[in-house]
Amino acid sequence: MFHFHVAPSGDDTGPGSAERPFATLERARSAAREAAGDVVVHLRAGTHVLSRPLELTEADSGVVYQAYGYGTPDREEAVVSGGRRITGLRERDGVWAADVGDLDFRQLYVDGRRAVRAGIPGLPGTASPTVTGYVTDSADPRGWQSPGDVEFVYRGVYPWTEGRCGVAGISADGDSTVITMAQPAFGWAAELYNSTWEGQTSSGPGLPTRVENDVAFLSEPGTFVLDRSRPGRHVLLYLPLPGEDPERTDVVAPALETLLRVVGARNVSFRGLVFADATWLRPSRPEGFVHYHGSGYYEGGGVETAVLGEGASVTYPAASATIPACVTFEGVAGVEIDGCRFTRLGAFGLGVSGGLGVTVRGCDVDTVSGGGISVSGGRDVTIEDTWVHHVGLEYSGSPGIAVSDAQGCTVVRNEITDVPHCGIVLGPGQRTRALRNLTVDTMLVLADGGGIYLSGAQGSGPDDAGLVQGNVVEDTRTPYNFGLYTDYGASWVTVEGNVVARADSTAVLEVAPPLENVVYRGNYWDADPVGHDSPPGGVTYEGNVTIKDERELNAATARIRSQAGLLNPRPGSRSAGRGPES
Repeated sequence: MFHFHVAPSGDDTGPGSAERPFATLERARSAAREAAGDVVVHLRAGTHVLSRPLELTEADSGVVYQAYGYGTPDREEAVVSGGRRITGLRERDGVWAADVGDLDFRQLYVDGRRAVRAGIPGLPGTASPTVTGYVTDSADPRGWQSPGDVEFVYRGVYPWTEGRCGVAGISADGDSTVITMAQPAFGWAAELYNSTWEGQTSSGPGLPTRVENDVAFLSEPGTFVLDRSRPGRHVLLYLPLPGEDPERTDVVAPALETLLRVVGARNVSFRGLVFADATWLRPSRPEGFVHYHGSGYYEGGGVETAVLGEGASVTYPAASATIPACVTFEGVAGVEIDGCRFTRLGAFGLGVSGGLGVTVRGCDVDTVSGGGISVSGGRDVTIEDTWVHHVGLEYSGSPGIAVSDAQGCTVVRNEITDVPHCGIVLGPGQRTRALRNLTVDTMLVLADGGGIYLSGAQGSGPDDAGLVQGNVVEDTRTPYNFGLYTDYGASWVTVEGNVVARADSTAVLEVAPPLENVVYRGNYWDADPVGHDSPPGGVTYEGNVTIKDERELNAATARIRSQAGLLNPRPGSRSAGRGPES
């Protein structure tokens, strides 16, 4: 067994020993490839700043990367960071400013706290859409100092969408202000967002619900703006919180979009590491972020129409792209990700695509712009004892955990809390199992989702059907949701022994396309599901219990509750105090 050590204060010309560690992960990777035998790379305490993404391939198979002292009380905190510390902050009229060169980012962290981009609630004045943008009777937009950096946010065009489009330019037309939007994003938004509901027809994105990223919006302490009006001479502007001092405040901007990319490797492990400070820049480009549902967004290619009932329809993408992850595993086998934290990230935290036998265990995912964990394709992926919370901070359709097109994926004993849309999403797949998870405070921003949401076939027959069992779904917040939601042609799945409380609707049995070979058995709710009194032909509904009194429901479901949520509750988690599994 070979052991190499890496420390932020190390030296790449040394041997990589505990006494003389390497300085960079790239040097440790090279040493591990040259070693003949099993290798453990120990990361010492501190921030290991990457100048480029760390790429691992089949040549890196069999290597363990872990925090020094992992598995002992003396484990050190090793952070793998794609951030850049901002220096040279100067104060003028209460605003801090720093020249950051060509650095581009959408997030900022001040003493570890996520700062929010400065913004205002909507477009000033009386405004109306045009083919190329907007016209308003307010002169305020003409005072925006860097119009090309301004971004419009469109929350709720559909109840489940929140898009983002940039501004191209602003001009005067007499007393009016003309705002020209960036293309192709605005044109794509006009293609995508078209609906008819209760006799009302809506076309295009409409007026923005929020406008972000100009110095004119810097009125709330703790917010920031990135001015990119001069190419290669970008300026960060930050309005400090009371008591903050530029000489004593640690300001970090994410510079990389990917921290770690592992492709085709076998039997590699990552233990006890913190992955932090990465961004995702595509929404800042002219293509914007024309969101549709969940982590999917539109980038052209045409739309189709879904008829929701008589006189009701929406258009949706014929094909869509998916928010990427800042840490990715592609086509790997036998990978373990154990006790790691994914934080301060600008896209999804962790993404697994293809491959075989990936285990994510005992991890924490928080403070993320997109979703927590995504699994796309592959076989026998397990996500367990992982706490996903405060994600979707920038892309509000993002779920805590999303699984699609996978075989034999197991999502077990996790906690998903404080998310803007769905807690767990199970798309089409085979033998997907969601077991004994706890979701609390989901659907905090957008509507039409659930604590646990399923769509599409979960199998092709009884031998490879899906199972949703022993989960506790509480506090599904928005006024249009279903705590446990089998939707859009879900089939071949058993929903059994779950508890749902404090949702707008506990579940729904009548959807379009209809449910087929779906069994609801032995669940407990505080309200009857929609359609329970006349289940459709594709649904078996038996042995479910509705208990409207909260104390009685809690007493009847005490055993299910004690077995749901984190195996090892962390301080601040909702699983703490629920008791051990019996």
